[in-house]
Amino acid sequence: MILRKNTDCIVIHCAATKPSMDIGADEIRKWHKEERGFDDIGYHYVIKRNGEYEIGRPLAFQGAHAVAVNGRSIGVCLIGGLSEDNQPENNFTLEQFLTLKDVIEIIKKQYHHIKEIIGHCDVEARKPHCPGFNVQEWLNKENITCG
Repeated sequence: MILRKNTDCIVIHCAATKPSMDIGADEIRKWHKEERGFDDIGYHYVIKRNGEYEIGRPLAFQGAHAVAVNGRSIGVCLIGGLSEDNQPENNFTLEQFLTLKDVIEIIKKQYHHIKEIIGHCDVEARKPHCPGFNVQEWLNKENITCG
């Protein structure tokens, strides 16, 4: 793994899992290592359906979650994002959104130079539905700012 030299971005993701899949960082780590050949889970934080968050990849290291910005970002993944029939769906729980807000604040306190918070779809054209909701609208609604 490579140490991240600059941290000025947070990228929000979904796991592209159905609401019935109550998984966490261990399962995603297994997928990333066994199916994608990563050296570890790609995300730094994983937010489970019940709102509990787990640390994935150690924060000091470059992520493997958004190629265009891996070298300067922290990746946060919410479990969910697909309907039971595999269609994109904003099916995240209130607890997940409350924890997402808390995790963003935790990151901003540790990394004072955060300039942007974006969805994966904002930097990856082949992921148009990730994270499953409009990040900028949600940030505005929650009055979350950068800098």
